[in-house]
Amino acid sequence: MLCRVLVGLKPHVRDVVGEKVARKIRSELHVDVDDVRVVNVYTLEGLEQAQVDAALERAALHDPVLHEVSLEPLARDFDWILEVGFRPGVTDNEGRTARETLGIALELSREELDAVKVYTCRQYLINAPAMDEAGIQGVARDLLANELIQRYEYKSAATWAENPGFEARAARVTGQASDEVAVIPLSTMSDQEIMDFSRANTLALSLRELHDIRAYYADPEVATERREMGLPADPTDAEIEVLAQTWSEHCKHKIFSARINYQNRETGTSEQVSSLYKTFIQNSTRVLRQRNAESGPFGDYCLSVFKDNAGVIRFSETLNVCVKMETHNSPSALDPYGGALTGIVGVNRDPMGTGMGANLLCNTDVFCFASPFHEGELPPRLLHPRRVFEGVREGVEHGGNKSGIPTVNGSIVFDERYLGKPLVYCGTIGTMPANVAGHPSHEKCALPGDMIVMSGGRIGKDGIHGATFSSEELHEGSPATAVQIGDPITQRKMYDFLMRARDRGLYHAITDNGAGGLSSSVGEMAEDSGGFDMDLQKAPLKYDGLKPWEILISEAQERMTMAVPREKLDEFMALSREMDVESTVLGEFTDSGKYLVRYGDRLVTCLDMEFLHNGVPQMELEAVWERPEIADDEIPVPEDQEGLLKDMLGRLNICSKEYVVRQYDHEVQGRSAVKPMVGVKADGPSDAGVLRPDYESDKGLVVSHGICPKFSDLDTYWMMANAIDEAVRNAVAVGGDVRYMAGCDNFCWCDPVQSESTPDGQYKLAQLVRANQALSHFCLGFGVPCVSGKDSMKNDYKGGGRKISIPPTVLFSVIGVLPDVNKCQTSDFKKAGDLIYVLGLTRSELGGSEVADQLGFSSSRVPQVDLLSAKQRYETLFNAIQDGLVNGCHDLSDGGLAVAVAEMCIGGRLGADVNLDAVPTCGDMNLTELLYSESASRLLVSVPAERREAFEAAFSGQFAACIGEVGKSANLVLRSGGNAVVDASVEDLARAFKVTLDW
Repeated sequence: MLCRVLVGLKPHVRDVVGEKVARKIRSELHVDVDDVRVVNVYTLEGLEQAQVDAALERAALHDPVLHEVSLEPLARDFDWILEVGFRPGVTDNEGRTARETLGIALELSREELDAVKVYTCRQYLINAPAMDEAGIQGVARDLLANELIQRYEYKSAATWAENPGFEARAARVTGQASDEVAVIPLSTMSDQEIMDFSRANTLALSLRELHDIRAYYADPEVATERREMGLPADPTDAEIEVLAQTWSEHCKHKIFSARINYQNRETGTSEQVSSLYKTFIQNSTRVLRQRNAESGPFGDYCLSVFKDNAGVIRFSETLNVCVKMETHNSPSALDPYGGALTGIVGVNRDPMGTGMGANLLCNTDVFCFASPFHEGELPPRLLHPRRVFEGVREGVEHGGNKSGIPTVNGSIVFDERYLGKPLVYCGTIGTMPANVAGHPSHEKCALPGDMIVMSGGRIGKDGIHGATFSSEELHEGSPATAVQIGDPITQRKMYDFLMRARDRGLYHAITDNGAGGLSSSVGEMAEDSGGFDMDLQKAPLKYDGLKPWEILISEAQERMTMAVPREKLDEFMALSREMDVESTVLGEFTDSGKYLVRYGDRLVTCLDMEFLHNGVPQMELEAVWERPEIADDEIPVPEDQEGLLKDMLGRLNICSKEYVVRQYDHEVQGRSAVKPMVGVKADGPSDAGVLRPDYESDKGLVVSHGICPKFSDLDTYWMMANAIDEAVRNAVAVGGDVRYMAGCDNFCWCDPVQSESTPDGQYKLAQLVRANQALSHFCLGFGVPCVSGKDSMKNDYKGGGRKISIPPTVLFSVIGVLPDVNKCQTSDFKKAGDLIYVLGLTRSELGGSEVADQLGFSSSRVPQVDLLSAKQRYETLFNAIQDGLVNGCHDLSDGGLAVAVAEMCIGGRLGADVNLDAVPTCGDMNLTELLYSESASRLLVSVPAERREAFEAAFSGQFAACIGEVGKSANLVLRSGGNAVVDASVEDLARAFKVTLDW
């Protein structure tokens, strides 16, 4: 029996959700709407009428004070009614929660509850007298429904009067699960046929890789073994899917591992690089670890790098810290909310699965979008950037806030090329007791004989082909099943359970079911033991209808895999039941050397572990660097300097992101010391976040990042250098010690492999080489080892006759240890009469700058990083902050000096009087260059007047100058040649800073 329960607010209750929807329709679609009211609909299956009546009587699905509930339609007084619900197979978190609530209210047994299903949808009652059918379709398609994962129906008031209500439907996958296993006839397929097969099934395998797979099955020894085991000579569908996800660019990082012949036509030199990762990233960290172990002030503080779900450093004698940043770009392009929600809860699981498991300390998020004010027709399958912006923001909000994890740091970057694919970086930092159950917490190992146990959520079609889907460009036919939708409530229960299991020593190893699902998690853990044997028929499913290969590679969320010793299994399962977390024994780790998967009595896969993990052929690629020709226009100096400053403060890449920040909880757990917004009105921008990981210690952890894709068009070497410098500089600005920092590199690149669809692949690959060269040079120079990282290499869109590629983008994140959180600095001016110092040299470097885009001129002079002077400056500033010589500090980045001093004024709501003639410069430059150059490694510092002598002595011999003082008036005055070129009210500047995204 299907039954629809409708829940709406009582007429006198204000519908704030409906009001928000109405505002969005007006502001985003520019459609006149009087008001919107919302009705929630629950479709119940598996309950008798008496049980439904009892559920309503016991208020299981509504609040009787606020809501009216009915089995009949509640719609009234509207012009259009729109109903939006999930498509079959899509995760319905609200429905799952409602189902569990019904189980409690009706006192159902576990067996009785298993027969109950709940599906949710939402009705929007829209009052818009002038809206026609095209208008309501636009509201549905462009705002309230994502057709990839949702279906919608609508009726006008007249149609509703004739036939009120919508049909009750069950949004579930039908059909019975079976042991059906298909055989892929690779041995008889032509090259064209196997490539067509790869494309049609989202395998993302190259012709050479498919040839190597075919050769593996043709090996006489393999063929004989398969025949004896009753397996076909050709691969099963499960085997080809396992190979595809394991060998995917997402999992194997094949471009970073490739052999590259790099030609630099600018210098006339060439070199061969075998693995960018090993040569530049892994090797620089190895050198730094050795250097620190021999002579570093803190020794080798890196504990686990590049071999686990997150990198681990030592925080104190009793506590370790781990960090991981991930991207969820492709799913977020198709379903911004679900993609971003999955991104944040997914990266939460990385620290959970690091070593023996980490407690989750905080999140950090960085987004790259096209302008939310984008105009013009969108290519097929693409959503409007405003919708992407809002969906991603809400997804990360729900994922982080509902998990009880604070978001302490982040930023948003805008460039029209992110229209094709947004970048959604989500990061999580965790803490681990130095020792767990008598063993170092950062070490783990699955042993032969350990049981394979999966805990958390159930398996569905969501997330199938997630790894391979993100390993290719986005196109019109990209599969809907690649998108997962996370459930933070289920994950939180699992997390609480696993931390208790960890502390009791109930497992030997743990990892998350991320890319590739069970195929990946079990397959990777089995590298320790040497093999495994698993039965998919035992796996818990969300619904019927999944084939064995789908169960194996599904990336359905909220799942972790553990290696549980037999003698601890009963205790592990008992604790799982006690904490209401579903755990299932799926098989056993072995030392057989085989990847064995069954479905009941049917053998599904038999692969050699060695071939699976190490058989992927190394790519051989060509990279050619030629410096792009970029014009150097005359740099204009507008007459209205105050107007220019306000325009600059309102630019998308500079303006206040307070609207987004306020959606995220940064206070939960009570550990944040420096918040995302600072100052007297808490609306000034913070340079970095600072937390107190240990309540019993004043030692702090700084979290910062750098990202500047706008420099990539000039030279990705200096883009990378500036990103690293910005990350370190931001950390130093709040009091960080450059001698105790660790980095996390996240590359997002357009396709760098030469092909018919990428004719400039050799140049894009050269850009990647140069970025890696810079990473090695500047990590070594600053002494910041990379401990974790990720790359996403196919960030292109192709459709509707267009190809859109993102600018080469690297997010460089930093965590660092501070000796005392009580000495941290923030970016706001604190006291009138404080002296203002600029640290560092300003050069005429406006290439890629915000002012160049604002005023419409071109410059080839990209900011360059003077590493030696920068490091000396950062070390000196750290000591000055420790000695109490500083009252405020802010880095100079987007918008240069003028924007930085304005932001410090806004944070403190204090004016300033600045003499621009005192700014240390390299050569003569005009006012635009002086105010808006984005030269690297510079900071603004406010210093108490009585500490002037000590501060200047500390920076003796360095580029540092007093350029003014914090004013007693509420105006920012910038002087040049004795004249005030800007005299602006700080409140006016604050309005200009905040108005752009004040939605």
